[in-house]
Amino acid sequence: MNKRERLWSRYWAIRDNHHPGHCTPILWHLAMGGDTMAMVELSSTFSRPGRIFERFTQAGLAFRAFRRGDATGAQHLAMNAFNIGDLGQYRHWLGKAARLGDNDAARELRRFEIRLPHEDAALIGRKRPYKSFDFPEAE
Repeated sequence: MNKRERLWSRYWAIRDNHHPGHCTPILWHLAMGGDTMAMVELSSTFSRPGRIFERFTQAGLAFRAFRRGDATGAQHLAMNAFNIGDLGQYRHWLGKAARLGDNDAARELRRFEIRLPHEDAALIGRKRPYKSFDFPEAE
């Protein structure tokens, strides 16, 4: 197992299995080393979305991950746009994520719903009940 894999293993053990330690410094180390998954994971720890040009915000880290070819970064940018009510940017970033191979983003883009079932959608008045197609593995 290489160093990167050991760090990820330690991160997941701390975060999910409640092993002793702090997991955020591990994310910082991996993200500074260019790990796109760490960039996206670290962006989820910040409270405010920020802007793409601000390096250490949700949007900034997700954008850098997207620029390195990570579809999850584009999907995070799409959800940030949806959560502030910018449906044009929501569609734009869904398209970018779909082009990078994110099947969920491609499905969302085809359907292009302006109401979603998650709790953040309720905060901006765009919540809807869950539907059967929200759980594709059950189909």
